[in-house]
Amino acid sequence: MPHTARDIRETLISSDAEFRKLANEHSKYEAQLEQLQNETYVNSEDLTLEITLKKMKLRIKDQMEQMVARYLSEPTYH
Repeated sequence: MPHTARDIRETLISSDAEFRKLANEHSKYEAQLEQLQNETYVNSEDLTLEITLKKMKLRIKDQMEQMVARYLSEPTYH
């Protein structure tokens, strides 16, 4: 039985298709943000994209954390 939040996330990634999809999206947004941050020249479109990516990444993270919380509240977890 998983004991830490990290263990729970790993369990959900391996057992829950929706959680796995969210984790993949989160990673994709993170990679795009890293790519933007490595640019030597940033224009206003890049800044707008960065804000949008951060919001999308946060929304995905919130959904993932809700799924972790639901997992923790399940009677079979205790």
